[in-house]
Parts: sequence; C-alpha cells; structure tokens
Amino acid sequence: MLFPFRSYDNRRRFSLSSLAFAGMVISLLLLSACGGSSGGSTPPATKATVKAPNDLIKPGVLLVGSDTTYAPQEFIDTTSGNPTGFDVDLIKAIAQKMGLTADVETTKFDSIIDSLDAKRFDVVISAITITSDRQKKADFVPYFNAGESLLVQTGNPKHITNVSSLCGLNVGVQNGTVEQTDLQTASQACQKAGKQPINMQVLQDQTAVIQLLTTGRVVATYQDSPVTDYYLKLYPGRFSIGGSVVNAAQEGIAVRKGDSSMLNAIQAAFNAVRSDGTYHSLILKWGLSNEELK
Repeated sequence: MLFPFRSYDNRRRFSLSSLAFAGMVISLLLLSACGGSSGGSTPPATKATVKAPNDLIKPGVLLVGSDTTYAPQEFIDTTSGNPTGFDVDLIKAIAQKMGLTADVETTKFDSIIDSLDAKRFDVVISAITITSDRQKKADFVPYFNAGESLLVQTGNPKHITNVSSLCGLNVGVQNGTVEQTDLQTASQACQKAGKQPINMQVLQDQTAVIQLLTTGRVVATYQDSPVTDYYLKLYPGRFSIGGSVVNAAQEGIAVRKGDSSMLNAIQAAFNAVRSDGTYHSLILKWGLSNEELK
C-alpha cells in the first residue's frame, strides 16, 4: 500500500529470569544515579516570555484543532500515532512562549471554524488560507504563504496545465478547501464554454484524495502547493506537477472572532518565535523555504 496506516505497537514477551535480570540492572542504575551527577535529568521548560490569554478552555493548555491529513503541515506520525508536521511544531513553539502545553486534536476541515466558534478549541492551525469569507467567522494570525497546484500521474499523460484543462475529467479535492471552490468555478466555466463539467471526487481526508490518484480513479488532485511538493518528494517518479503554482495567499492561525486576548497572545508569541529564529528553523526542517513568511 502506498500510504501506510498507523501500525500497532509490537509487544515482546519476557521470561521470569529475564525480568529478574532486568530488575537487577535497573537497581544498579538507580544506585549509580544517586551518587552521580544529575546531567541526565529532564531540562527545565523554557521560561514564558509572552503573557498567556486569560480565557483558555483548560488552564495551562492551548487546545488546538487541526485536520491532521495535510502533510507536510499536519499529519499523523505512523510510528508514534501523534500529530506532527510544520504547523504542529510551530503551534507547540508558540504555546511554549506563553508557558503553555499545546494539545493538538484532529478534527474535520470542513467544520473546523465552526468547531472553533463552538469553543471546542482555543485556536486552529490547519493550512487555512485567509479569505474574506473566513475572516467574517474568525480572526487570523498570518504565518505562511502558499499557492495552489495540481498533482498528476508521472509524465502528465493528460497534458494538464491548469484547472481549465480539467473539463470532463475526474479530479480529487478535499472538502471545504479553497481548491474545491476554485474547481467549482472552473467547472462552471467549462459548461459555459460548451464542455463537460469537472467530475469532482470530494473527500474529507487529503491522504485519501491522493490515494484516488494513486489508484487511477482521478487524473489529478488539487491542493495547496506545499502538499503537492511533499508528495513529489515522498514518492519520486510516481507523480508530476500539472502546470505552475497559482493563487498564492497567506495562511493563518484562526482565533475565535472578537477574542482579543487570544489573538494578541498568539500574535505576540508568533512574533517571538520569528525573532529568535525558531520559525526559520522549522521552515528549513520541513523544506518549506518557498512558503516562508517574509
């Protein structure tokens, strides 16, 4: 299978003699530690430099909503089962600046702003393009630049160069995204030109959208450019890019509309991680130099 699912932990069995031996080893290590230095102890947490917001859902915790199917920005590590990615690393660093622990919870993208408004989360970070419609529902702290691009089969057998090339073709897209809206507009243009509409295959999970292309059920998928680049690098020789990156726009951390305490705290903490070099380091870690906010 192209995209691995979460694996189960391997459970090893030990004999009683093995357990006894292990106990002896642990006892010796503990005795040694009592007489030695504390160099192996857990380092203290970074001191907070930004005042935490006064309306957290859980004290000491920043509850974060994210659709963790959108690599490389947010996805589930198949080894640990935990959320990972650029957005996850960034929001953890932001929370730390406020002396908080970030708790990233998986939620569906098409209802993510509504969940924020219903106070299921303190903030949302999930590759959310800032649009005028979304700004009516939430406030945003810009942190990233991204465009849109098409992923196609290697060699681009259908010669797809833009969304206008998709009339009458099967195309995968994630529900609730800007790309879905753009495909709907392109499909209407196809019909006005006397052509067949785009046959959109709309799924909740971006990984499942890419799987449609892998199995040949669609000829292209449409998503943010970092996602396209991620799969091109992850599976070299399997995919190609269809045309160029278009519609570059900022993405933002979403805060509940009118929550000035949260908005100011997140903005100040983000400014801090930019100033101390953490933001740039994470950009380099995830290979997203083209998307760095300047």
